[in-house]
Amino acid sequence: MLLTILYVKDLKASAAFYDYAFGWRKTVDVPVYTEYRVNAGARLGLMPQSNTRHFLGEQLGALKPKDGCPRAEIYVQLRNAKAVIARLEKLGAKCTSPWTKRDWGDFAAYFIDPDGYVLVVSKRASPRPV
Repeated sequence: MLLTILYVKDLKASAAFYDYAFGWRKTVDVPVYTEYRVNAGARLGLMPQSNTRHFLGEQLGALKPKDGCPRAEIYVQLRNAKAVIARLEKLGAKCTSPWTKRDWGDFAAYFIDPDGYVLVVSKRASPRPV
């Protein structure tokens, strides 16, 4: 499963836009995050840019779009997540938040890829409804 998360200025407005444009089924709809099931293998998430400090660290998380902040995150759930993390570390990818269990139940580590995009390697800790 591939989850792409767009960092948005106004979550309510962006969610209304995607609701009307596509009509995808929401799989998560909470005050700080909205997620849609695009198809059986892909999801699209919307997160307020202001909520990124927790994952990106103070320096990157404080940037605004005009400052060159990351505008999207590639969130990949893998069975072999720890092996991929080891390869990312060997490649020298910058880790902004190490492997740990997250509030939403997944284990995840956050990295910055060579082009400045946020790359999240994760593993589902427990089944969640779709």
